[in-house]
Amino acid sequence: MKTFKVISLLLCYPESDWLAALPELKEALDSEADVNGDAAARMAPLFAQLRDTSLIALQENYVATFDRNPSHSLHLFEHIHGESRDRGSAMIDLLNEYWKYDFDASATELPDYVPLFLEFLSLLPTGEALELLGDAVHVLATIGRKLDANGSPYATAFQVLEALSPVAAQELAEPPVRDMDEAMEMFGPSVDGVEPLMNPGAQVSVVQMPASRRQAAAASTH
Repeated sequence: MKTFKVISLLLCYPESDWLAALPELKEALDSEADVNGDAAARMAPLFAQLRDTSLIALQENYVATFDRNPSHSLHLFEHIHGESRDRGSAMIDLLNEYWKYDFDASATELPDYVPLFLEFLSLLPTGEALELLGDAVHVLATIGRKLDANGSPYATAFQVLEALSPVAAQELAEPPVRDMDEAMEMFGPSVDGVEPLMNPGAQVSVVQMPASRRQAAAASTH
């Protein structure tokens, strides 16, 4: 479904190239209105913000919304596993799902990055895409509710995804928080002196965010 690809782009860090294509993105949503529940109309507040706000303001807002607010994180497993080692195992399972369909995620962000996951869904037959969406909808709906509570137009994208899911979203438990003092008492540092919470265990390679995004993140801290 093109709808997944469009939402994937709209949830990416704002860049002038894809922002210039907003009319085409809206047309793509309109073309699937019979299956996406008139997503373009439902996401009108987000399209308006992206269309009518300066690029620098959009970038600053994006960083404040997603990069500096963990409750809005665009990494699916962070909302389930927090920083526990179970997150690494879940990443590997998701990578295996991507590889099963010959989807190359090696040059992008972590496998559970929402825009990447939606891009993957856009390449699948509709039935398979919706089935996988149902697996993730509990997290996606949670992000959407938190964005909505903070008055963010980005919430509309997650509301559309929740409406598309064949599975009703359930409430999530809060992810585990590992206390450093407790971990040190239980496990102590490793043989090479690394403290337990600084040793992430199984993980995949992390690709740095684009330079323009890093600069915006740095600027927002001053």
